[in-house]
Amino acid sequence: MPVPRFSVKPEPEMHDHFVGSSPVFQSWLRQLSRVAASSAPVLIEGETGSGKELAARAIHYRGERAAGPFVAVNCGALPDYLVEAELFGHERGAFTDAKAARRGLVAQADGGTLFLDEVDTLSPKAQVTLLRFLQDQRYRPLGSSRELVVDVRLIAATNQVLDDAVQHARFRADLLYRLRILHLRIPSLRERGGDAEQLARHFVGVYCAKYGFPPKVFDEESLAFIRRHRWPGNVRELESWVHRELLMADGLLMRPAGQRSTEAGALPDAAGALESFCDAKAEAVRCFERAYVISALRQAEGNVTRAARLAGKERRAFGKLLKKHGIDRQVLSG
Repeated sequence: MPVPRFSVKPEPEMHDHFVGSSPVFQSWLRQLSRVAASSAPVLIEGETGSGKELAARAIHYRGERAAGPFVAVNCGALPDYLVEAELFGHERGAFTDAKAARRGLVAQADGGTLFLDEVDTLSPKAQVTLLRFLQDQRYRPLGSSRELVVDVRLIAATNQVLDDAVQHARFRADLLYRLRILHLRIPSLRERGGDAEQLARHFVGVYCAKYGFPPKVFDEESLAFIRRHRWPGNVRELESWVHRELLMADGLLMRPAGQRSTEAGALPDAAGALESFCDAKAEAVRCFERAYVISALRQAEGNVTRAARLAGKERRAFGKLLKKHGIDRQVLSG
């Protein structure tokens, strides 16, 4: 029986490192502090890569439950038939393969916070299960006649607009009302003014320290790219870009890949310029496709259907990209 991925990580050093001085981001940080002061349920909305789990951890560790557990679960990795067993646990013999009793995620989060990421992916049945629990925080482990009570703060996150999901009957309105007692929308990176440049310099410092590199800096062309790029993948995309550029940099000055190629003598002569340009473009597209597909699969923990949804492509078309580039999703799911 597959086991969904979740984590119990009381790691305060991970929760509170926000970088950004733009007015919109500073206003958001003040709102986060107010949300952290309560124990009411929170719904965090934000685009992919904007830092929803980081925000959830900050809410937990800045609040009165900081000494308790922070339990994170990716709802997209919860098969429908395992939702109740994973959330509420089970007794021995409750179902096939239940050879021993097991505590559920709710019990593990008692006294702390249960973080449900990608809550929009819960099936209708799972939504009913969660709604029933939220009403009074009472539950029964599968196979048990005992009703248990816990004290858990629930934080849910989604990259979808749940009001739209309710209108299209994909999400229960009554569950949305229970989850959205408090609401926190994370601004996208393109809304945050000069924060992208500030974050890029921060990530350079992080990865230079990780690899033992001397301090490196961006040249003006790279800084101009950082300022004008839309960053649809938000902070996660920016971090990946900085990581790659730092590893590819020849010296202490980080320059765009095209400029590095020019200095290496890669520009074609005039006679072969047109053909070489086409070849270079095809290679750039190939590299982009492969890197993008790998990134989507890693974010989706090897789940092809979810990766296709993140990429905005049909599953069949996404599968063709996997075959085209010889990508093994099993390798990326670990």
